[in-house]
Amino acid sequence: MRYEIVRRQSALLAVALCLIFPLTTHAQRGQRGAQAPQTPKATAPFDITGTWVSVITEDWKYRMVTPRKGDYEGVPGTVEAFRTANAWDPAKDEAAGEQCKGYGAVGIMRLPGYLRISWQDDNTLKMELTAGTQTRVFHFGPQEGRASEPTWQGYSTAQWEFAITGRGEPRKGDLRVVTTQLRAGYSRKNGVPYSANTNLTEYYHLMPGPNGDQWLTLISEIRDPQYLSETWVVSTHFKKASDTSRWNPEPCSAR
Repeated sequence: MRYEIVRRQSALLAVALCLIFPLTTHAQRGQRGAQAPQTPKATAPFDITGTWVSVITEDWKYRMVTPRKGDYEGVPGTVEAFRTANAWDPAKDEAAGEQCKGYGAVGIMRLPGYLRISWQDDNTLKMELTAGTQTRVFHFGPQEGRASEPTWQGYSTAQWEFAITGRGEPRKGDLRVVTTQLRAGYSRKNGVPYSANTNLTEYYHLMPGPNGDQWLTLISEIRDPQYLSETWVVSTHFKKASDTSRWNPEPCSAR
């Protein structure tokens, strides 16, 4: 039931995204020549930087603690995925030095902890996470320097998507991130697998609260031809932290 609700929410989001379009830069009328293109940092529709803490109000038993072996409720997995999950052995992962299999890009955003977002340069966002002491990098523009080997966090391309608004209205939009070139890992720490062919598409949206709090909503679409029978859609929420004293990166744990 919970999965069906999230799927309906994703369907509504997909309709809304039909009304948005990627930013393109044009020369202004009445000026001679074209202006220099603006950077993604300069054209950001909202400030995503800062420290954010995960707010876990759903799927608590799958996110706050490592679920028991064989518990993959809500995952639209294939028979092969469930067979693999049933064979999960954290001791084996530890012996192989693969304690971070549950901390790849597909699973890490669901883990409790803090994340810190900053601009690495005018065309690159950096996201540091306390969970597993991991770092994700979002690349805008041409895919230069693309890694040849798969990694836990893969290679992420980013794009601002803007909603069509009337004149004089504040600019609105989302951050769309597509991640590929992933090293195979776990979408849940109890061995629910995702393959190296997984495509992860994420939409980050800023939502101000009535009391002035800043909320970051993340909708993730996971596509895996090997371990998922259909697109798996999940929503995750973060709140901007005013107190960063609890920033305490932790190593990966297989258990």
